[in-house]
Amino acid sequence: MRKWMVLMAVVLILMTSPVQGASILSVEEAMNQPNGADITVEGYIVGVPTAIDYVQQSHFTSNYALALADDPNETQVNEMIFVKLEADYRREFGLADNPENMGQCMQVDGTRDPYFSHEGMESIRSISAVNDEGNEGGDDETSPAGYYDSADGLSGDVLKQELHNIIDDHTELSYSSVWEALRETDEDPNNSNNVLLLYSGKSLSKFDNGGNGDDWNREHVWAKSHGDFGTSRGPGTDIHHLRPTDVTVNSARGNLDFDNGGSTFPEAPGTYYDLDSWEPRDEVKGDVARMIFYMDVRYEGDVGELDLEVADYAGTSGPYLGKLTTLKQWHENDPVDAFERHRNDVIYSDYQGNRNPFVDHPEFVEQIW
Repeated sequence: MRKWMVLMAVVLILMTSPVQGASILSVEEAMNQPNGADITVEGYIVGVPTAIDYVQQSHFTSNYALALADDPNETQVNEMIFVKLEADYRREFGLADNPENMGQCMQVDGTRDPYFSHEGMESIRSISAVNDEGNEGGDDETSPAGYYDSADGLSGDVLKQELHNIIDDHTELSYSSVWEALRETDEDPNNSNNVLLLYSGKSLSKFDNGGNGDDWNREHVWAKSHGDFGTSRGPGTDIHHLRPTDVTVNSARGNLDFDNGGSTFPEAPGTYYDLDSWEPRDEVKGDVARMIFYMDVRYEGDVGELDLEVADYAGTSGPYLGKLTTLKQWHENDPVDAFERHRNDVIYSDYQGNRNPFVDHPEFVEQIW
């Protein structure tokens, strides 16, 4: 009798417990598993959890954990599962040391247990990339199928021209409609009532926009005087390079080129400037570079349009903006993050119908310049 009861107990345990390796779960499925279950989950790295309700999605400060989600552009913490990294995995997979892993699809085997009192995994037994090449911060997996097919295998000026052809035709906004567009493209992922300001990093109410000193306004990252395009449809309203910024910070940047060095600008921590250049904070250096590269490729001197060019010096004038070598370094040092990928998706789907190729394919920068 006792042997029979023991046998039945074993059978019940086997029937109700997940079998390790039996199936690969999505993040949503994994979060619905009971604590203590051995599971294998597949999801995209979307940041570093540092509290129960906060995940760093840029400027990473820790290798101790990862946040995974089913969508590589996810910004809502309640859609993420936290993965605690033991010492053996931190050096290889922690984002503080490996920011290029952001957006990579991973398969993780471990035990379903809370981390930071949030849905999580601990006692990790293995971590591996789903593919060898990774997402490189967002590639064709986050853009429409076939969008870049005609650029396959190209490089140099030929690649640049083909990317121009791909992104050239798009909806052109009025300057007044840019306000509403920026409220969506630059929404603070941690506060849907606010936008994030590019240079200062402040989170400010979406409707505190205007011309007063404490407001935010529309910054032309490619300064509009570099080509004299003003706020006309086309380059003047292209939201791939228009971002919310503090009025006073926008005024201080003016039409300066981008380069390293100078004096600190107190209203935007981590920002430096001098007579001919502006250096933004580290967290958005890559964002700035990729916006400038987009403008160079999008505006190639077609009939009735400007030919904008990135120059390799500061103190430019006319339809030029610098400094190329510095912008390339910023692009490498500050990889594409979830906020930037989400912004690219919103511009494509809701407003302009075209994409920034250097957000989707960061490798295009080196292949062209």
